[in-house]
Amino acid sequence: MNGTASSECLNLGLIGAGPWGSNYIKTIARLDGVCLSRLASRNPESPALAGTGCQISENWREMLAAGDLDGVIIATPAAFHAEITLAALDHDLPVLVEKPMTLSASEAEAVLGAARSKNSIIRVGHIHLYSAAWEALKREARALGPLRAISTVAGKWGPFNRQAPVLWEWGSHDVAMCLDLVGRPPEKTAARVIERRLIEEGPDRGEGMSLVLDLDFSGVTAKIALSDLYEDANRLFTASFEGGELVYDDTGPEKLRLKTMPRDPGATFKLGPGTPLERAVLDFCAAVRKGSPDYDDAALGRDVVQTLEQLDKQIL
Repeated sequence: MNGTASSECLNLGLIGAGPWGSNYIKTIARLDGVCLSRLASRNPESPALAGTGCQISENWREMLAAGDLDGVIIATPAAFHAEITLAALDHDLPVLVEKPMTLSASEAEAVLGAARSKNSIIRVGHIHLYSAAWEALKREARALGPLRAISTVAGKWGPFNRQAPVLWEWGSHDVAMCLDLVGRPPEKTAARVIERRLIEEGPDRGEGMSLVLDLDFSGVTAKIALSDLYEDANRLFTASFEGGELVYDDTGPEKLRLKTMPRDPGATFKLGPGTPLERAVLDFCAAVRKGSPDYDDAALGRDVVQTLEQLDKQIL
């Protein structure tokens, strides 16, 4: 632990106060034993977002060098993840970095290598892996026999001017879920563009895209449909086992269902408390308090980035 927090409160720093960074600020404010003591951001609304007691600076390097933090959360655009994560690890700070961990396989390998060499603590914000429904899905899967196939649908309308295209923005989640459930990277990948559309009206003008991705895990296949052209938000992950299907539906009222027959409406489950982001922050804090080297999540983050890079090269 690098800072001077008491056992009752961890002092966290946050880099980035955009839409997702703002969610971190609100989440930390709800949690006991966690304090947002520093924020690095150029958002003019940062003082109002962070409130009193949080030191705000536009210089993230200055924040990392302060020496009074127990851990840092990185919620900047993905293009900056590698540079900032490596700098934080160099300051011996535990890191929770948003997904994707980096935007290239070489950067991801560098981050994982640095974490290993320094015996660091690093978490990657593949937020659905922290969901209580995902925790239940993996638990219930043990009784359903071998995994046969995965199918997912994810996306919503826009925005079309984002720095990260739909593959990296939405696909990071689906690929992470597939790799986490199967337990290894795919042997083969394929990507097809189903639709490209130029959106010329509204505030988010740009190119929209629908993709179908295929992952072959040698015995388990995964088909992923992604789009920023869906009128309604979708996040549906179906895992088919020998003994039934588990359906993770992040946008529905029932987050997890078990179907054992084709027309079966599905049994539901009582899930643990907390939003996925609350659970992610608490998991990070637990790792910081434990203090042991912990970079398995960075290894998964590396595998996710490598898979996305392979798929990206196939999109023409």
